[in-house]
Amino acid sequence: MLNGNHKTILIVEDEPAIAENISFAVSTESMTPLLAETADAARTLLKKHPVDLIVLDVGLPDENGFDFCRELRQTSAIPVIFLTARADEVDRIVGLELGADDYMAKPFSPRELTARIRAVLRRTQNNTPPTPPTTSTPVFQIDEQRKLIRYHGQPLDLSRYEFRMLELMIHNPGWVYSRAQLMDAAWEEPDASYDRTVDTHIKTLRAKLRQIQPDSHCLQTRRGWGYCLKDSE
Repeated sequence: MLNGNHKTILIVEDEPAIAENISFAVSTESMTPLLAETADAARTLLKKHPVDLIVLDVGLPDENGFDFCRELRQTSAIPVIFLTARADEVDRIVGLELGADDYMAKPFSPRELTARIRAVLRRTQNNTPPTPPTTSTPVFQIDEQRKLIRYHGQPLDLSRYEFRMLELMIHNPGWVYSRAQLMDAAWEEPDASYDRTVDTHIKTLRAKLRQIQPDSHCLQTRRGWGYCLKDSE
């Protein structure tokens, strides 16, 4: 169990058979399932119950799951695991960029899903929500049109992969991303690349950051988990 704490999992899924299978698997892991068939029903439950993680189907009958997650991220850092029948690269990238913590394509094993739920909860249970922005100039500034990132006001000379990885981490400071998640977000064909490729690009990114700020330690390694950007520097 997770430090003995009883966790509540909101399952937002409109297919009854899938929802029941997930609910059963979650309950056998001493976690409490809450079921919602629509985004509206999920909103109602979130107002009434504290939730530790959301399992969110992308194809809901009343709303796209990505839109629901985008709205949720404006006010909450509750971990989200997406479920979808569309296992293409665009969905993976969009899901991660919206702040999803993991992503599973249907069909899947409920046991594998519960294992991923436990892993996400372990990774995020001690995380605090990102600090609200202040009126001061942010450390990082993203120019989407020019595909340019400024660090302390100075432009970084980044490759396409470095830009995509850093952009993802800037949007979610403090969140730990595995090599697989970074590869899904940055590479067109992540399966054709190797995990160590991410390590190499992270090393190069650190060097470029330190060219501007020699004492920079904002890009951190979490051994056994992955990489993250510090909430502040």
